[in-house]
Amino acid sequence: MNTQTRIQIEAFFALLALLGSMLLFAGGPADAASGRGRWRADYFPNVPLVTPDGETVYFYDDLIKDKVVAINFIFTSCENSCPAETARLRQVQKILGERVGRDIFMYSISIDPENDTPEVLGDYAKKFDVGPGWLFLTGQEEDITLLRKKLGLFIEEIQDGSKDHNVSLIVGNEATGRWMRRSPFDNPKALATNLGDWLHNWKVAKQKRNDYSKVKTQPKYSRGEYLFRSRCSACHTLGDGDTLGPDLIGVTAKRDRAWLSRWIAVPDQMLAEKDPIAMELFKRYRELPMPNLQLNDIDVAAVIDYMEKENERRAPAPATEHAHHQHH
Repeated sequence: MNTQTRIQIEAFFALLALLGSMLLFAGGPADAASGRGRWRADYFPNVPLVTPDGETVYFYDDLIKDKVVAINFIFTSCENSCPAETARLRQVQKILGERVGRDIFMYSISIDPENDTPEVLGDYAKKFDVGPGWLFLTGQEEDITLLRKKLGLFIEEIQDGSKDHNVSLIVGNEATGRWMRRSPFDNPKALATNLGDWLHNWKVAKQKRNDYSKVKTQPKYSRGEYLFRSRCSACHTLGDGDTLGPDLIGVTAKRDRAWLSRWIAVPDQMLAEKDPIAMELFKRYRELPMPNLQLNDIDVAAVIDYMEKENERRAPAPATEHAHHQHH
C-alpha cells in the first residue's frame, strides 16, 4: 500500500469516527433510521456461501433475515489487520457469551476464496478458539465482491490486485433496518453493547444484561495504555495469564529493549528473518503470527513504557529497612 493510499484510508476512517452511528448504506438511510423503510430482501443479495462444515447457506435467507448480526471480511493469509480483527472480535464474543448463536450472530467472510477453503477457514477459527454462533464463510469471488459493495465495505481506490481491504465491521438488525459501520478495533464492551442492547432496541430484560451494558465513556489513558488496550489487549494481558498470546507482565525485564521495540514494530519482518525468539513464540502460541500494527517509534516507546510501569506497579513492595536489619 503506497503512502497516498494509506493517507486516503486514514482520512476515510477519521471521517467514519466523526459520523459515529450514522447509517451508511446507500438507498435511503434517512428512511431506515426513522423506521419508514427497510432494504430487506430487495437490497441484500441472497448469494450462496459455504461454512467450514461444507454446508451451503444463503446470505439473506439463512444468515441475516430477522437477525442481529456483525459482519466483516478477512483472509487467512493476512498477517496484520485480519488476525488483530479476529482477536478483537473474539473478545466481543466472550463478552456476549451464550447470546452469540442465539440472538446475535457473527460472520467473517473471506475475500480470498481461492485459497480460503472451508477446511482452511475451520482451522483458522480453531486457532482463535472461536465459539458457536460465529461462522467463517467462503464462496464465489464475484458474490463476495457484491456483498462487500452492498455492505459498504469495498473501497474502489485500493482494489489494485492486492488484498488490501476495508477493515470496518458492519453491525445491524435486519428486521428493523438499523445498520451501522464500526471499527472492529473499537472497545469490545462498546461493540458488545451495540450488538446486545442498541440493536435490540434495549428490549433485553435488565436482569439478563451483563456488565457490557455499563460502558465507561472518555476514560483518561496515557498514550501507552490507550495503545495497549486498543491494539494489544485482544491477544495479551498484563498479569492475568496467557490468552491468544503470552501474558506480558515482566516482559520488559525479560527481553532486551531493542529486541522488544523491533518485535512490536515489525514482527512480520522478524518472523520472515526467522529470529529465534520470534519463531519460538510463533510455535508456542498456535502459530498465530504477531500482526504488524503499524506503530511508529513514539507509539512503540509509549507501549513499552506503559508495560514497564505496570510491571513496577504490580511488583511486590521491597522490604523496609527495619525488616532488612532484623533479617540480618
